[in-house]
Amino acid sequence: MPLTINTNATAASASMHLSRNTEALRKSLTRLSSGSRIVQPVDDAGGLAVSMKLESSIVRLAGAHSNVQNAISFLEVQDGVLESAGKVVNRMIELKGLSQDVMKNSSDVANYNREFQDLQGQLYDMTSVKFNGVSLFAQFSSEASNAEGVFNDSALDNTVSVYVSADGSSGPKVSVNKSMLLSALTIDSGTLAAGAFTTAGTGNINSFASASPATRIDLNDISVGVFTQALENVATLRADNGASMSRLTFASDNIAVTKTNMEAANGRIVDVDIAAESTRMAKYNVLVQASASMLAQANSSSDVALMLIR
Repeated sequence: MPLTINTNATAASASMHLSRNTEALRKSLTRLSSGSRIVQPVDDAGGLAVSMKLESSIVRLAGAHSNVQNAISFLEVQDGVLESAGKVVNRMIELKGLSQDVMKNSSDVANYNREFQDLQGQLYDMTSVKFNGVSLFAQFSSEASNAEGVFNDSALDNTVSVYVSADGSSGPKVSVNKSMLLSALTIDSGTLAAGAFTTAGTGNINSFASASPATRIDLNDISVGVFTQALENVATLRADNGASMSRLTFASDNIAVTKTNMEAANGRIVDVDIAAESTRMAKYNVLVQASASMLAQANSSSDVALMLIR
């Protein structure tokens, strides 16, 4: 091999390997410091695209999970009011029984009736309770409709949708009832069945919830059977509430599991294997030092030519 000065092929080769090893060491250090296998798109263009879509789904699932939890809270507050409404109706039934005691005179019965009428106002106030500004119970079949909602009639019910997937409105959803408490407390004494909400005292229709004292009914105007029907209606509303809460709970669990699995899938794509990468870092660290040493040796090889010139 000729001895030249202008072109040092050995030094050029050593410099090339030093550059490659330095770049590999830099990537290894970046991956270890960031914990990510894909630092730049060039590292894995396809994997990066999949990872971005998975991350978007994970974020949407987190939002859906939060919405489901809020819906469960909505139903819990609603059920608390329904439970209290059931206790009020029970007290009304008790007042009806006490007023029929032969030992009670007309003044005593009037006292029971005053409490009975006050409880009707209390029930009406309960039907107006809100949760964060959103009504827990509905009087109309929809927020934009003037059609009276009817208890136990799906065509005239009022529901809100809770989306339980990353697909939003195009995915599965759970319908949550805004219970028709006012209609459930409006009883047709002629058939002892829940009737459409109308003005209390009209015909056979009696409402246990009334805002105006002028429309409130007296103890003597209704039978025990009407009280029993009202209590049964409230119990049905609580059962519907429990069914919706059960479904939302399972939906919440499903979202949590799906989100966890997606995070694991994303991790398999983007997370760096610390053990393997630390091994590569040690290798490239040695190679960088060896390449630098060999480059120094190659650069000094031209000293032989100076010795010959002398």
